[in-house]
Amino acid sequence: MKLLVTGGAGFIGSAFVRYLLTNRDDVQIVTLDKLTYAGNLENLAPIEGNPRHQFVHADICDAAAVTAILADGSIDAVVHFAAESHVDRSILSPGSAVETNVRGTATLLEAARTARTSRFLLVSTDEVYGSIEQPTEADETFPLNPSSPYAASKAGADLLALAYVKTYRMPVVITRGSNNYGPYQFPEKLIPLMISNALERLPLPVYGDGLQVRDWMYVEDHCRGIFSALTKGTEGAVYNIGGGNPLPNIEVIKRILKMTEAPESLITRVTDRPGHDRRYAIRVDKIARDTGFRPSVSFDDGLAATVEWYRKNTDWTSRVKSGEYRDYYQRNYEWRSAGIQG
Repeated sequence: MKLLVTGGAGFIGSAFVRYLLTNRDDVQIVTLDKLTYAGNLENLAPIEGNPRHQFVHADICDAAAVTAILADGSIDAVVHFAAESHVDRSILSPGSAVETNVRGTATLLEAARTARTSRFLLVSTDEVYGSIEQPTEADETFPLNPSSPYAASKAGADLLALAYVKTYRMPVVITRGSNNYGPYQFPEKLIPLMISNALERLPLPVYGDGLQVRDWMYVEDHCRGIFSALTKGTEGAVYNIGGGNPLPNIEVIKRILKMTEAPESLITRVTDRPGHDRRYAIRVDKIARDTGFRPSVSFDDGLAATVEWYRKNTDWTSRVKSGEYRDYYQRNYEWRSAGIQG
């Protein structure tokens, strides 16, 4: 099987590439990435030199570049991770989320349709369902109710992909994953931000009361789930993928403080972000029933492994937290904390 993996230098995409090339000898991968702030070739260093891997530096919105990769028909499946994936950044600048997540997906879908690619898997998010009141859990038929520009752009991509199924009978599968964590995650997301700040004994910015609930899934579990959906899922189907670890953000943060032996006095309350969803919750029985996938990494084990990785890779963290990241951090947290709108 030969795959085109878009966004393969990002957090989840690179984990997927590393996972497959490490665990399967029957897979070849072409990784396509624009190498924005969150795309990092260091994330692919463990498989550098692997003869079954090729890297292409390109934008998914570049129809000519995407078409050139797919045109000869050698790609068996597209696994589409590439996205502007951070809610806070989409609030500060919605345009890039719409451009990449909607237009980029449209460009890929059309190129894959023209090339008659045998499978197209779109990696989406549980955020498309919006905030869900207890005790409800969203199954794959639950209404889409996105709250942020990011979630809305992902919902738009989902609907576009499903339209290609209905209009063109295109062999699309969509996965909607819960919150991921693990090594190589850019430290703008909750867990790597809190780990890196705790290790440096810097303030830990917490939105509002910190009682927002998320389901946490170790990234390698997510990779296994995506591959199961790719190889065993039904064409035209949507699959929720979760870790079965619903926790309030503040509880996650306190566990990180304990593992890093940092004081709770580092917790710093900041003004909550606009439209902040209170609770995400999904049902995951469909993917278990159709493909046999179930997560295997407990939250405590996965979090401990993640903390240890960041503890041992401070050079990586220092490099990715320089320059543009510092401007974003100040705009999003320090100014928000002081009541200044960025």
